[in-house]
Amino acid sequence: MKYVILESGGKQYRAVEGSVIDVDLLHVEPGKSMKLESVLLLVDGDNVTVGAPVVKGAAVNVKVVEHFKGEKTVNFTYSPKKRIRQKTGHRQSYTRLAIEKIE
Repeated sequence: MKYVILESGGKQYRAVEGSVIDVDLLHVEPGKSMKLESVLLLVDGDNVTVGAPVVKGAAVNVKVVEHFKGEKTVNFTYSPKKRIRQKTGHRQSYTRLAIEKIE
């Protein structure tokens, strides 16, 4: 099985051909194809190539499927004797990528 560990937005993701991954928001229109060249590790069967820091000549062709927002996270701060109650929420924006080909 051929897979890579790639970096996007300061985070690392495991990508297999034909799979879908969710990464932090990329400003690319849905339906467009792009190439990610920050491959940190390439595994092809028994051959393992580790980059220093990236694998030279390795790239991943991906297609942007959609942009969406994740689940809402709620942060509630409470101090009972000071009458402080602070509630904030956040929804992270993500981009769904379809892995087309690992080069």
